[in-house]
Amino acid sequence: MEKIQVLVILGPTASGKTELAVSLAKAYGGEIVSADSMQIYKGMDILTAKPSKEELEAVKHHLIGFLDSDRSFSVADYVDRASEVILSIHKRGLLPILCGGTGLYINSLIDNIKFDDTCADAALRNEYLKISKEKGNHFLWEMLYKVDEESAMSIHENNVNRVIRALEVYKLSGKTLSDSKALSRSEPSPYKPYIVGLNFSDREILYKRINDRVDKMVESGLIDEARAVFLSGIDPKTAHQAIGYKELVPYFEGSCELSEAVEKIKQETRHYAKRQLTWFRRDKRINWINCDEYKNTEKISEKIQKDIAKSNFL
Repeated sequence: MEKIQVLVILGPTASGKTELAVSLAKAYGGEIVSADSMQIYKGMDILTAKPSKEELEAVKHHLIGFLDSDRSFSVADYVDRASEVILSIHKRGLLPILCGGTGLYINSLIDNIKFDDTCADAALRNEYLKISKEKGNHFLWEMLYKVDEESAMSIHENNVNRVIRALEVYKLSGKTLSDSKALSRSEPSPYKPYIVGLNFSDREILYKRINDRVDKMVESGLIDEARAVFLSGIDPKTAHQAIGYKELVPYFEGSCELSEAVEKIKQETRHYAKRQLTWFRRDKRINWINCDEYKNTEKISEKIQKDIAKSNFL
């Protein structure tokens, strides 16, 4: 069976993935499939750094802002949905371009991993949920870090559902979630991926990009967007998992200055970028590009197109 070619653009937050994906989609005649666990939700557009109106109009994007914020969405759900979209793009003679920073989504999709859901215990999950409420998300995350460091480094402490799932699997099976051979079954993948990873030879450049982007998000209305969620009393999953909301709650409650909250957002985002890079570095298939070695996105796009021309991808 002929495999479906999928161009994958991944990297840490604020590395320029979306802009590059749009450039490559124009060059190859492709459509973009998001691989971001937060951008799937409706609303919170600034907070989750969704593509701009211009980017959405320039190239067709999929799996962005389609799910209500109170709906759960598992990795298995993502793989099923993304697989359908990719097949549709392929059948129309276009190139699917997977773009995002959620490593678990990307690997599970392109490697066709099917998770075993037999390890489940409602009472145990409630016990862990009680711990997170009484002692905080960080305490629960540290529990996971002690038994499964690799999984902990790939999961944000505010993503309580995934932290609990990893702890649950370890408690019931005695094996870590990271051990994909023991906890999942992998069928032959229907995809032929060419994976591009964005990074910077100077980490401080990435951190400056993160800091600058947070400032631009604030200028674009981040505070008002987050305040609307806070005042609504709604407890959407995306709001507590996306970096930017939790850090602003103390400001809304009057217990810290706005400058402190914004600095905390920058700090947490930098930590998240580090965790993303830790996850991605395990995959030897990734063709890394140091973005700071190129003048602009156009030059990076040209470099990737030349590399692809030398490969047997297309």
